[in-house]
Amino acid sequence: MAPTTLMTPARRGLGMLICLVTIVLAVLDMNIVSAASVPIVRELDPVHGVDRLPWLVSAFALAATALLPLYGKLCDLYGAKRVLLGSVGTFLLGSALCGAARSMEQLIAFRAVQGIGGGGLMSVTMVVMAHLRDPEQEGGGKGGAAGGIVAGLGMAVGPLIGALLTDHLSWRWIFYVNLPLGLLVLVGAALVLKLPASAGRGSLDFLGAALAAAFTTGLLLITEWGGKDHAWTSPVILGLGAATLAAFVLFLWRQATAAEPVLPLSLFRIRAVRLGFAIQGLVGVAMTGSIVYVMIYLQIARGVEPTTASLYLIPMAAGMTAVGLLVGRLTARGHVPRTFLVAGAGLAALALALLGLTGPTTPLWVVLAELALLGCGLGQLIGQLVMLVQGAAPAHQLGVATTGVRFFQTLGSALGATLFGTVLTRVYQAGEPGGTVGALRTLTGAAREHALVGFTDAVDVVFLSAGGLLAVALLLALRLRSAGSAGGASETERSEGERPVLAA
Repeated sequence: MAPTTLMTPARRGLGMLICLVTIVLAVLDMNIVSAASVPIVRELDPVHGVDRLPWLVSAFALAATALLPLYGKLCDLYGAKRVLLGSVGTFLLGSALCGAARSMEQLIAFRAVQGIGGGGLMSVTMVVMAHLRDPEQEGGGKGGAAGGIVAGLGMAVGPLIGALLTDHLSWRWIFYVNLPLGLLVLVGAALVLKLPASAGRGSLDFLGAALAAAFTTGLLLITEWGGKDHAWTSPVILGLGAATLAAFVLFLWRQATAAEPVLPLSLFRIRAVRLGFAIQGLVGVAMTGSIVYVMIYLQIARGVEPTTASLYLIPMAAGMTAVGLLVGRLTARGHVPRTFLVAGAGLAALALALLGLTGPTTPLWVVLAELALLGCGLGQLIGQLVMLVQGAAPAHQLGVATTGVRFFQTLGSALGATLFGTVLTRVYQAGEPGGTVGALRTLTGAAREHALVGFTDAVDVVFLSAGGLLAVALLLALRLRSAGSAGGASETERSEGERPVLAA
């Protein structure tokens, strides 16, 4: 499947560049805030700000994830260009408001506004890139792969950029820096992009979108609150779990019966789409967990400063970029994506297993080498999965299929950081009864040495758990059919996918 475009090759190239800048905006903003947490709390709320920090991250993630299914349907109904301009405009409004916030409550609310736009930046941009793809290039061209690599690169270097801006300017500049880049994207997209006109027929499934937002929000809140703010068996968590399950069941019913569902269940009948969604979700969990907990290990166990710790992610980013661009070229020449997905999942699982052997005195160059190996594995996964799903989905469902990939990755990323946090806490407290990770910095002497061993063992369990998830992703990748550039999605499979049937 190769979407048509009304643009010349020169315009197409410029359009791809605009899309890549848009993806940079989206991914950096999801990861850049972590480096500015302390200055934000110090200025806005030195007393209670630390308690509200989780909401600063969650507000963006909740808003972005909850609206992803709706963005895909909007693209299919009204055209990707219009939806992209609207999401960029909303993101810029939220960025300006965040930079001007005068309290933690305002900043959290404005981060939600920013998340509403941010949810569309990457997902809608991937739809635009699919339209810009050169129809004469075998394998769909390099755009989707390049977009995925830029996204992965942004995840790795985001904390470093955030630390630099905060140290040399102000934490407000992590939001203000979006404005000139965003305005450039907005004007460029309006003038350059010429995409196929959408029929504009059909209606939006607002009930389905609301149910998707409800069960997504509920799931994220359970993982955010469970075991920390509320016990797992508390009435709050149990009640929220029951409500989330009910919303999920109602969402499935709505998608099976709605005339224009936001996430058609027919897509799950197509093997490549079904497996692509699952693998992308697992990659989101593992990648976020590895980045977050490598940073925590370096800062707590090895005493590395936050800005310096961010530099340790550069080998990972370099590996992702180099291997990802190479894979994009090979795929464009007709090589089968399944090969790279299998190799990438296996290599990334191996790298995480090696990280799981890390100790308190492991040479740091070994950690750097393991991160570079992880980047080489992830570089074969990110971007290829987007192209796999886009190539297998029916043309009229390109938008919902693309945002579906992004939905599962975003949901996996949000769940990964929280779930691995629970694993870290439980394992550490099992070895250090009554102890907390936060109190580790105050220990001295033999007590600190013993606690560091327990903490490192807990981080190792996190890495091994992430490696196990990527081993599952490897098994799923092996189930992809090797024939065809779309991962083996046959025309028969696509036509069967038109029927609203939920596959196992």
